[in-house]
Amino acid sequence: MIQQIDYFVIAPPLVLAVVAGLVLLLDAFLPARLRTKTTLGLTTLAGVLTSLGFVIAQTATGGGQTFCVPPHLTTEGTLCSFVADGFTLVFAGLVLVAAVVVVLMSMTELAGGGIPVGEWYFLLLCTLVGAVSLPASRDLIMLVVALELVSLPVFALTALKRYDGRSSEAAVKLFVVSVVSTAIMLFGVSLLYGIAGTVYLSRLAAVFSGQIPAPGAALPADQGLPAVVTVGVVLVVAGFAFKIAAVPFHSWAADVYQGAPIPVAALLSVISKATGFAGLILILVAALSGQAATWAPIIAIISALTMTVGNLLALRQRSAVRLLAWSSVAQSGYILAPLAVGTAGAIGASTAYLVIYAAMNLGAFAVVMLVSRTAARNELDDYRGLVYRNRAAGIALAFCLVCLAGLPPGLAGLFAKVFVFREIIESGTGWLALVMAVNTVIGLYYYAVWTARLFTPAEATAPAAHRPSPAIWPAMGLAVAAAILFSIAPQLVLDMTTLSIR
Repeated sequence: MIQQIDYFVIAPPLVLAVVAGLVLLLDAFLPARLRTKTTLGLTTLAGVLTSLGFVIAQTATGGGQTFCVPPHLTTEGTLCSFVADGFTLVFAGLVLVAAVVVVLMSMTELAGGGIPVGEWYFLLLCTLVGAVSLPASRDLIMLVVALELVSLPVFALTALKRYDGRSSEAAVKLFVVSVVSTAIMLFGVSLLYGIAGTVYLSRLAAVFSGQIPAPGAALPADQGLPAVVTVGVVLVVAGFAFKIAAVPFHSWAADVYQGAPIPVAALLSVISKATGFAGLILILVAALSGQAATWAPIIAIISALTMTVGNLLALRQRSAVRLLAWSSVAQSGYILAPLAVGTAGAIGASTAYLVIYAAMNLGAFAVVMLVSRTAARNELDDYRGLVYRNRAAGIALAFCLVCLAGLPPGLAGLFAKVFVFREIIESGTGWLALVMAVNTVIGLYYYAVWTARLFTPAEATAPAAHRPSPAIWPAMGLAVAAAILFSIAPQLVLDMTTLSIR
């Protein structure tokens, strides 16, 4: 029987892959002019928007599934490798909207020269192919391949800033950490496959919840699953903890964020992190729900450590990018907290927090990139009096920082934290709610200090060394507009992200 492929279902990653090839061809045959840079950037942007259009169309039609096992070859219902359900479409939409901002930031970064434009956009599109495909993955093989497709191009993107020692060092650190995390995760995946005898997440869930016997366990059904399942679960969780920069696998974050070009740092902070969380949710909820007693305490402890270490290290930073890096680590802890509960509402709370966090962080990175055009070191003192020098950028950054802190008028961040607190408290995990409350207070300090600098008159105004590209303004405006929308309609975000996984 010939495998039937639904091309409408796979249209979002397929469009990105086709545009990636088109960008390479255009870069090879078009003359090396300033207009070519703009053409490649607009082509990439058009590809991302087209892919986003397909995601919206799938949302209207209810999605679908493809790459399924033929019905006559299975007696256990439909087994598909690619499923476009509500969970998939929310994460794909988040990734693609964030990608629009990253592409606009990239156009600003590449305007200064020194970075090969065609290779940059090709690698960025390859990363997006993996980021859009991963939430739709419903078997272990596709999950791992999509995750690596997200990770591998980022190494090269980080190092594309030629003759920059910090970029090269950041690329090497990211490569080593990612290779180690992949090896750990693959070891755990191989153990799970060896026990369950299947790669499909739905069948893994049936085996590990005891609904069907484990063919690889070599034990009678009444003796349960072997202890090696616990080892596999722990290794898989550890592998994803590397990807989302969770403690104790977080030490690479600050150096890589600071050494990478700012659009790559924004990509790591939002798109790569969202992809990592999508994979972690799929593994824990869709495949290992029957082992929640094993992984829920681990997730709770990692969450508490991540938010605490991230906030304490952020207190010491003087570099804007490093502060955002450690802040991003702390935010990972907040996003992880509801996953320790494991219910559908908890998944919705984590996803809603992730969506709101993405808008705030992208807005902050857009302003940081603008300031980096005139301040080489990009330290917090360089933002002193920014509201007086550039009112729009200063107010936008202040709003994003207030949202990240969870203070009004940044109601989006406040509601995000309320979503998480509610799920944790209702589950009876009071100690984790207490840890999060303490860390929220710690986070208020460094966000408030940075915000105060924006409104503190500077002693002298330095002349602008570079004229910012106009592309940075729509990137900043898109992120801030999303933050304002989430502040106005927070329940809409929660309703949109409270979805089941097929």
